Amino acid sequence: MNLAVYDIAGKQVGSYEIDPAELAPTVSKQLLHDAVVMYQANQRQGTQKTKTRGEVAGSTKKLYRQKGTGNARAGARRSGTRRGGGHIFAKRPRDFGWRMPRKALQAATRMALAARIADDEVKLVQSLPAAAPKTAVVAKLLKTLGLGDKTVLVAPEKHDANLWKSARNIAGVSVAPVAELNAWAILTPRSIVMTTAAIDAFRATAKAVAKPAAAKKSAKPATARKATKKAVKAGKEA
Repeated sequence: MNLAVYDIAGKQVGSYEIDPAELAPTVSKQLLHDAVVMYQANQRQGTQKTKTRGEVAGSTKKLYRQKGTGNARAGARRSGTRRGGGHIFAKRPRDFGWRMPRKALQAATRMALAARIADDEVKLVQSLPAAAPKTAVVAKLLKTLGLGDKTVLVAPEKHDANLWKSARNIAGVSVAPVAELNAWAILTPRSIVMTTAAIDAFRATAKAVAKPAAAKKSAKPATARKATKKAVKAGKEA
């Protein structure tokens, strides 16, 4: 498929040909779901805490005798069934974080971008304004591209302090270079703005990962053939 390429003024100056299957032959919704849940879980602080009956201030004396008063049985004031008492199942600080295999997260990143490209949610630009920190220039570019009222991820090839300063004050706009992209960052915004150099770098990374996998696949049949030949040869000798 062909993606339109725009300049800083928002005018189309060319096209960019890319096949989403080149980044990810298939898109696994389950893998993307697992990756997003992992990133969300790792953002949880887990600092909540409530007191048990042993931690609440108050007397441990029995309120009144067990029988003969006509009231229900009662223990201390700190009981979890009384107002001001401790929590029966008190919350404790915990770590909600967990990790997925590195290769699975890398595959999820490629699948996420391939899905966004297939859905025509990626805008390509020749370059991004980074000569000086100017919020108005970036805001004008996004408005010209029709992304003024959407959440947008701006992905340059490398980190640029001027670009980051230009976009940080725009609501709903985030900036992340290609090396820092992940499935959560790609799937969160409604649209993505990338430079042609950035998507070239992403494609180069995807190709570098695909080559070792292809080499392993081609090596397996050869190994199987060798094992078969050895078995046949051993049978003839016997």
